[in-house]
Amino acid sequence: MDGQLNQDGNRPAGRSATLARATSETDIRLTLALDGTGVAQVATGVGFFDHMLTALARHALMDLTVAARGDLHIDDHHTVEDVGIVLGQALRQALGDKRGIRRFGQCLLPMDEALAEAAIDISGRPFLAWSVPFQRPKIGTFDTELVEEFFRAFAYNAGITLHVTLKTGTNAHHVSEACFKAVARALRMAVEQDPRTSGVIPSTKGSLEG
Repeated sequence: MDGQLNQDGNRPAGRSATLARATSETDIRLTLALDGTGVAQVATGVGFFDHMLTALARHALMDLTVAARGDLHIDDHHTVEDVGIVLGQALRQALGDKRGIRRFGQCLLPMDEALAEAAIDISGRPFLAWSVPFQRPKIGTFDTELVEEFFRAFAYNAGITLHVTLKTGTNAHHVSEACFKAVARALRMAVEQDPRTSGVIPSTKGSLEG
């Protein structure tokens, strides 16, 4: 069904998308179901990134399957960024014309000493405002700068405005996990069907395509 409307104008129960993207650097297969239960099957070859994507799916209550092969002999950058690209494209496709969604979502999320805030507008206007300093360059072998790269690729390909701000936090693992979970909860709110809108596109313009 992939985000399309039924003949009666209502959103089908399963808003989903399946995408594949292959380049000389990565080969990615991804399926996203917006109205899921948070089940994730993720294999990117980057262990910490798999952990973060699993948390994202669980707390967004979206079902996510990702199989990615990338040039990890170089580094993790291409794999992380390209998964963000495909995930963003899948979200955009699954949402269709965005009829009946809440559109906005926000979350202030604690993770031990870390406190992260995420705010989303499914606006059709891609933008990332990122204010998350990391005190360490790596989490194990994972470059912490790739967290921002993932969310930038995701936001721009999903066509959403995304603000992520770290209020406090020192442990890099906690900071990253707080960001992923905050975005997940904000996303869950934003894509949710609003029973008060009766299938209306939530914009005075009548469109959320930028």
